[in-house]
Amino acid sequence: MVEDDEAVLSLLDDEYARAILAQLTTEPMSVDELCTACEMSDSTAYRRLERLEAAELVTTKQELDPDGHHYKCYAATVEDVTVTFRDGTYEVAVTRSATDPADRFTDLFEGLS
Repeated sequence: MVEDDEAVLSLLDDEYARAILAQLTTEPMSVDELCTACEMSDSTAYRRLERLEAAELVTTKQELDPDGHHYKCYAATVEDVTVTFRDGTYEVAVTRSATDPADRFTDLFEGLS
């Protein structure tokens, strides 16, 4: 098993990381929106999002508030995680979204208007 596999399994073992991924499969969200939806603190959300982004399970896009402030919006890049046990070993396979994450953001936000 490679180090990336360990990171993915460790993240999936974390209830907050799983909650974030589940929420981000519905629509891109800001940290504030995730904190409300997942009932977690900002610091907890930021720590999990940092790990999820490092494992390439989420992506970010800068958004502009009407008042001129910038914030990050997060989207899941993972569709499926499979763990296969065979011949005394195991392997983790991550299926990523079929489209580019930036395209998914555009599609989702255009669908909101």
